[in-house]
Amino acid sequence: MEQRLRLVQGPHQPRADKRTSERRAVAVPGQIVWKDARGTTRMASVVTRDVSDHGVSVDCLSGTAIPLYRLVYFQIDREARNRPDLPVALRKPNVLSAVFRVGAYSQTTGAPAEYALRLLVEPVRAADAEPAPRATTWSEQEQTRTA
Repeated sequence: MEQRLRLVQGPHQPRADKRTSERRAVAVPGQIVWKDARGTTRMASVVTRDVSDHGVSVDCLSGTAIPLYRLVYFQIDREARNRPDLPVALRKPNVLSAVFRVGAYSQTTGAPAEYALRLLVEPVRAADAEPAPRATTWSEQEQTRTA
């Protein structure tokens, strides 16, 4: 059986940054709304730490623990939605997101103090991408006529 080893880069080799969009440090208040296992609607108050076009990292101020990979609605407070440093997706009233990282638990609340959310938004096509190929039609001379 052939074994495959993954090479681990040492501290002397810089890691290539594979992010598709830059993270920006932005602190704005917001809420996370989700349904628990029993179907009860839950809400947690949060403050963003950093945002990007596809994700957001938040500090949780209150609320119960949110399970990993739970689908949630993330919303920025109405007064802060029109900030120019926010991505377009976060300017909407709410954004469907998935919890993809849960931080350490807080001593005071017993719930995690930070979460990372993946925003479930449609990817934006690059401006220089080729358009989809057009459907071609046959001219009348190329069509076969049957009776």
